[in-house]
Amino acid sequence: MATCAIVGASPEFNAEDFRARHEAGMFEFVIAVDAGFAYLEELGVKPDMAVGDFDSLGYIPKCRRVSRFPVKKDKSDMELALEKAVAWDYDDLVVYAALGGRLDHTIANLQLFAKFSEREFYVTAVGADSALRALTGPDVMDLPLMESGTVSVFSANDCARGVIETGMLYSLDDEDLSNRTSRGVSNELVGKPARIAVEEGTLYVFYPLP
Repeated sequence: MATCAIVGASPEFNAEDFRARHEAGMFEFVIAVDAGFAYLEELGVKPDMAVGDFDSLGYIPKCRRVSRFPVKKDKSDMELALEKAVAWDYDDLVVYAALGGRLDHTIANLQLFAKFSEREFYVTAVGADSALRALTGPDVMDLPLMESGTVSVFSANDCARGVIETGMLYSLDDEDLSNRTSRGVSNELVGKPARIAVEEGTLYVFYPLP
């Protein structure tokens, strides 16, 4: 699996997590999305590509590859960056600074994560103290082994079928979840191996970072 890190412009940038993974050599390619370039510049990291209209950044960055788009367009800078990543044959997409900040931007990004997950790409968004995985069935996700922590699971579709949650305080056994319910919020890790599975549809799995 080839991994690409994508750094957006949300104020919720987990610099510590990015630095740790980058220094461990976990990212084969790094894309800065508009003002995300400034986050990387502060860390002393040179991205492999910068994408966007750069209205938030305020200048055209100096980068090995710069893909500039007009301000007036039909796709967000994040969507364009995700498209660039998959065009370069990266199938494991780790997205930073895409959650928090403006709620409309967060919702737009969630929709994109479901879209690319349904195209069989592995999409994870890293927040300040938690992460989000878009999980499209049939698939299984093993959660980090932790003594405690909150896990929430929501359907991105009208109905996600065959949802299973094991190893947590509350369990689901082959149930359906819709995107018109709060069911799935605030499950708890209890120090046991925990797993989430879905047979059909896409889930948003929110889980704590180890």
